[in-house]
Amino acid sequence: MALDVDSVGILFPGQGAQNIGMGRWLCENYPQARALYDTASEVLGYDLVTLSQEGPEDKLNATEFCQPALFVVGMAAAEVVLSQRPELADKIKAAAGLSLGEYTAVCFAGGIQFQDAVRLVQRRGEAMQAASDAVQSGMASILGLDLETVQAVCDECRQGDEVLQPANLLCPGNIAISGHISAIDRVEPAAQEAGAMKTVRLSVAGAFHTSLMQSAVAKLGEALESIEIQDTRIPVYSNVDAAPHQSAAEIKNLLSRQVVNPVLWEASIRKMMDDGIAGFLEAGTGRVLQGTLKRIHRKLPTEGFGDG
Repeated sequence: MALDVDSVGILFPGQGAQNIGMGRWLCENYPQARALYDTASEVLGYDLVTLSQEGPEDKLNATEFCQPALFVVGMAAAEVVLSQRPELADKIKAAAGLSLGEYTAVCFAGGIQFQDAVRLVQRRGEAMQAASDAVQSGMASILGLDLETVQAVCDECRQGDEVLQPANLLCPGNIAISGHISAIDRVEPAAQEAGAMKTVRLSVAGAFHTSLMQSAVAKLGEALESIEIQDTRIPVYSNVDAAPHQSAAEIKNLLSRQVVNPVLWEASIRKMMDDGIAGFLEAGTGRVLQGTLKRIHRKLPTEGFGDG
């Protein structure tokens, strides 16, 4: 179904959307998608096609492998959909991505060359994995509570020097918290007592988007300094401040800060809508972002591309 609107925002998923078989349909049907995978494999030093399509699952879920895999499937989906439906090229007025997906958005918008971006997300994943290995931490989704209640439950359950905070503000009734495992173990039953429909422990290595990722910031900063970043041709809405950016200097700063700051996803989507975006295309694997869009605005025109 074509997006019958004049102003489209393209969205790219982040960690959690990965699945065994991702990218298979794209690679089997579109040579340009397979070419991107082959280029990425050369940069990464391993066969990304086999890992994405066959696993093993525990390796694909590991942060250092998951992030390049999601980046490449997002870029491949975007390239293919524009080649198949060139009318979309003029309609796409803005880009955004959830956490790792923001790097895909910046690359799509012309801010980073593909091969540089592959190296960058590989180093981001390695840095975040190392930070995660240093402390027992993780994330969980809390469904059915508003932000004020989630914050109150986190404050109640946090002990001593523990970190526990809202980290992904996805959509009404879906907020991911992040912090020490000991604190998450306490907050899950407390959230249910506060009225949550359920809690779901997320398949991530650590407490992303909190101060527990601080050790990754320096490594990520070095990686960002090692590549060329250019002004983007369309605005990229940042997870950090939910605002549009096209300046290379601003984007570099925000990408570095992103790993320790909460993801303002709902606010980003609402800001894009306020700025005139009338429909959204999710490029990559899974339909996680379309789910959040329907919770933000039930009648919002949305579409996904990448899984066939």
